[in-house]
Amino acid sequence: MLKILLTGANGQLGQEMLNRCPSGIKIEATDYKELDITSIEACREYVSKIKPDRIVNAAAYTNVEQAEDEPEKAMLLNRDGAANLASVSKEAGIRFLHISTDFVFSGKNSRPYSPDDRPEPLSVYGYTKLAGEEAVKSILGKDALIIRTAWLYSRDGKNFVNTIIRLLKEQPFLKVIHNQHGTPTSTVSLTDAIYAAIEADARGTHHWTDAGETTWFDFACEIQKQALKYGIIKEEKEIKPVTSDEFKTKALRPTYSVLDKSSFISETGFSPRPWQELLEENMKSKAV
Repeated sequence: MLKILLTGANGQLGQEMLNRCPSGIKIEATDYKELDITSIEACREYVSKIKPDRIVNAAAYTNVEQAEDEPEKAMLLNRDGAANLASVSKEAGIRFLHISTDFVFSGKNSRPYSPDDRPEPLSVYGYTKLAGEEAVKSILGKDALIIRTAWLYSRDGKNFVNTIIRLLKEQPFLKVIHNQHGTPTSTVSLTDAIYAAIEADARGTHHWTDAGETTWFDFACEIQKQALKYGIIKEEKEIKPVTSDEFKTKALRPTYSVLDKSSFISETGFSPRPWQELLEENMKSKAV
């Protein structure tokens, strides 16, 4: 029985990993109440107690807007927490998997970002996540496994899909940004990709999203289409395209963050499905 220590277990990815845990794997689920990853002593004590075979770090400071006002808190969790777990993994001889983000890139590319492309974060969140990656790699070297993902959503919880559904029920019309390009990613597919990477004993930095690319505006339109199909909403609303300049935020976002997944596919043999398919499965699960 492979034992995995999972951090961030109460987040949307952590919950999916628990829900989709394969037979032959036991998960020791922790969140901040059980394990303070910003304390290396706490990490060392916990790992010594449960003796896991793998550590998966799904814990992160993910509030992109709030991070602009709380850079120290974001750095503490996203860099120092990751570094502590990597250090303890190395001490115990345990393989370590760290989840990162498309926000490490500037969005200036016109082709999908490969894992080897130069990071250039625009926001505090992106900068702190990159700092976490760099800390993990400096500690574990080529044994580090980092998976970057993007536009993540799950069946429940706070995410773009559920926000759009709520607004479609509450508002007479919606305004959604049409000039930011990326790929929606279901926690279902990311979870399966993580388990595939663990089974393959993958190493290095890789990317995982669902297949294809879209804009936030087109994503919202597809959400409405499928929500109507499955009876989640009863009435079609107008969705108006706007530019990011018209939708001011504290944190800058990459305008293009499509990720090249070819190295992950080569390393694991696991391939993505179209994002529309995963979204439809998500909608079906809500309609039950």
